[in-house]
Amino acid sequence: MIKFIVVEDDRETQNHIQQIINDTLSKKEINYDISMHLSKNKALQKVIEDDSCRKIYILDIELNHKQSGIDIAKEIRQKDWDSEIIFITSHDHMFESAYRNVYKVFNFIEKFHDFDNRLMKNITEIIDTKYDNGIFRYHGSNLDLFIHYKEILYLYRDKTTRKMILKTTKNKFIVNLGVKEALDYLDGRFKLVHRACIVNLEKVDEFNWNEGYFLLVNGEKVYMLSKKYKKEIGGI
Repeated sequence: MIKFIVVEDDRETQNHIQQIINDTLSKKEINYDISMHLSKNKALQKVIEDDSCRKIYILDIELNHKQSGIDIAKEIRQKDWDSEIIFITSHDHMFESAYRNVYKVFNFIEKFHDFDNRLMKNITEIIDTKYDNGIFRYHGSNLDLFIHYKEILYLYRDKTTRKMILKTTKNKFIVNLGVKEALDYLDGRFKLVHRACIVNLEKVDEFNWNEGYFLLVNGEKVYMLSKKYKKEIGGI
């Protein structure tokens, strides 16, 4: 599911943007939803806090409200660095302010300068880009974790502590889960390669089944590889 969130205080422009989105995606097999807002409200706040789907924000910079599109975008970025933000405006002098104040703006489109084609092109570029926002969510007695799957290298059961260790590109965390239980928190890129180890296949450069280790993209060599699990990952 992809959710388009349009914040625009002119109903006619809202309807026009909705038509552009529908026309752009008419020939694509994509499940999407369009959410319209005149200003910042409770419904928009709920959308901003929802991290269950991919989101594309189309924000008018100048709103007839105490909060501008830039203010809303700054609030979005406090909670969400992954969703795309497209600014629209009637005045090109807002360009510098938008880019200076908001992290990672996809584009800035003037309403009266080839607006339809530019917005359609932006939407197409975003949709055609691979999106990876899967998150490992863990709630323990002393720890709450929210880690993107793409940052996880592997998980293993430590022999000494008998705890499950989650290893990322920068840190490691202890999670109170069993090996098979941990698999339920992950997606298809993670596979058992040892009775005490789960690895992110996208982070492996080499499986050496004869010597019993896998080599990660960061150069780390991990001796937790069993031929018993070779078929499970397609004999890579």
